[in-house]
Amino acid sequence: MIGRLDVALKSFVGGTVFGATLGSGPPAILALHGWGRTHEDFLGVLDGFNAIAVDLPGFGATPPPSAVWGANEYAAALVPILRDFEAPPVVIAHSFGGRVAVCLATTHPELVASLLIIGSPLVRPPDQVKKRPPFRYRVVRFLRGLRLIPESRLEAARHRYGSADYRAASGVMRDILVRVVNESYELQLESLSVPVHLLWGGDDTAAPVSGARLAKAILDGANADASLAVLMGVGHDVLAEDPEKVRAELKILLDQ
Repeated sequence: MIGRLDVALKSFVGGTVFGATLGSGPPAILALHGWGRTHEDFLGVLDGFNAIAVDLPGFGATPPPSAVWGANEYAAALVPILRDFEAPPVVIAHSFGGRVAVCLATTHPELVASLLIIGSPLVRPPDQVKKRPPFRYRVVRFLRGLRLIPESRLEAARHRYGSADYRAASGVMRDILVRVVNESYELQLESLSVPVHLLWGGDDTAAPVSGARLAKAILDGANADASLAVLMGVGHDVLAEDPEKVRAELKILLDQ
């Protein structure tokens, strides 16, 4: 059974990013968590590995960005951490972190050995219809645009009709969420030159496996070194539901 570790946080990038350094040797893994999560998601999975697990800006101990970032800006903020590795690391990334990891490997392939992407919505498959906001919310938003109702009414509607992530976010992080959920990464996938392993829960409803298969098809079309493993009976939180499988995949990538 994998236990959790108690680790002290360390600052990176001049004190603007915080995270945990695991293991006793030079780090060989960089771990990027999902939206609304922190480095703690990886503590059990990375027990026994030499790794750095960060709190992405706006989560955990790391303060939010001062502007509305997309995944590319998040990736740029992590480049100084990658440059401090003795050798290019394996980047393991879950959900939102996978968006950032793909951008990192696209813009700085020389700093990344390989990617292990877990349950990350990189592309929207044709069978996943983008939902319009509820009609009542659109009416409230329209009325607020005309200044016929106060901002408090619109905020109340956001909390009533928005997703859990949207309701939990505030300030710049809410605007960042809106931006990143509307991003798609076909061009980045077509440009990847590092090995990519996709690891998905077959019962993932937050990032359906059909999206993983589409991402794999894009990678195959670009002649990338890519693979996909689907874990049946596992949902979106692969790190918690099947940590041993994640650890096994990491060991394979580290040995390559």
